[in-house]
Amino acid sequence: MSQNVIKVGVVGFGMSARVFHCPLVSASDKYELTAVVERHSEKSKSVYPQVRVVRSIDELLDLPDIDLVIVTTPNDTHVPYARKLLTAGKHCVVEKPFTVTEKEARELDLLAKQTGKVLSVFQNRRWDGDFLTVKNILSENVLGRVVEIESRFDRYRTFKKENAWREASDFPGSGVLYDLGSHLFDQIVDIYGTPEYVTATLRNERQIQGAPDDSFLVVLDYPSKNFKAICRAGMLVRDQPPRFTVFGTRGTFTKYGLDVQEDQLKQGITPQSLEFGKDTPGKYGVLDSEIHPGIHVKGAVTTADGTYQAYYDNVAAAIAGDADLIVSADQAANVIRIIELAKKSSNEHRSLAF
Repeated sequence: MSQNVIKVGVVGFGMSARVFHCPLVSASDKYELTAVVERHSEKSKSVYPQVRVVRSIDELLDLPDIDLVIVTTPNDTHVPYARKLLTAGKHCVVEKPFTVTEKEARELDLLAKQTGKVLSVFQNRRWDGDFLTVKNILSENVLGRVVEIESRFDRYRTFKKENAWREASDFPGSGVLYDLGSHLFDQIVDIYGTPEYVTATLRNERQIQGAPDDSFLVVLDYPSKNFKAICRAGMLVRDQPPRFTVFGTRGTFTKYGLDVQEDQLKQGITPQSLEFGKDTPGKYGVLDSEIHPGIHVKGAVTTADGTYQAYYDNVAAAIAGDADLIVSADQAANVIRIIELAKKSSNEHRSLAF
């Protein structure tokens, strides 16, 4: 069944809300950005004059016409806020990472099922152009049997940001494992399902006092499929290695550079623009493979268009009852389980079964 325009409330107006959620919602005719929770300011009104600014979730829930609420606040608020919203009968999107623990994630998934409300997690990087390209290459079988994928998300910053909760070791869900691992693990699980074993090394490579992990190497192992994924991130990577390297029995695919959509959104380019999500030819990945016996090809592969809007299109369809959620709370809970296993694996210096 179809439904009317979905009225949206957003909790918080930090980077995530400003760059991703509000522009994507506003670019869609399926949604109406109606209210934003800002405790001490009204910054959202300067960009979206039509919104109503409220000071708390309770005040947001007093508005009778809000259908969907997007939670973009720090990680330790995700569970109490989502619980309150679902109990109040609101559909809910939660910024990644979903929760700090798998137990919390499973509890929220159950609550959503009990209340009959849509609960999804913003795993937007399933719609990165480079990841969609990798999926296309796998589906076309041009590498033969794929035995390994290395997926990296690196940065270079030698200092700790002031007052940044993501870089405070005593803050729940801080560190790059939660921040970036939630993306990398979700992408691999989207293709291959949950791993059989998790092996990890986490470090504070910058040796900043009071800071959490700023580097990880996590192996998601699928021995029954003779496949493994090596997921890495670090803050001391000045010369950027490939974003993706895919190894198969007939060849390799290599892709440098991050997806363009985040930078475009920061520049005010939205999905309504024809250039949105399009990679530049100089950054296309390279396929080097014997695609058929005796036919060896080495050349650029056009990057698939990135389509973050597809995430919210699917949420709207799920609310309307026209489609299943692509990013479900159950899937997001599996990602949190991998994160917890990675932490334990690193602490105990051993591989752990999923």
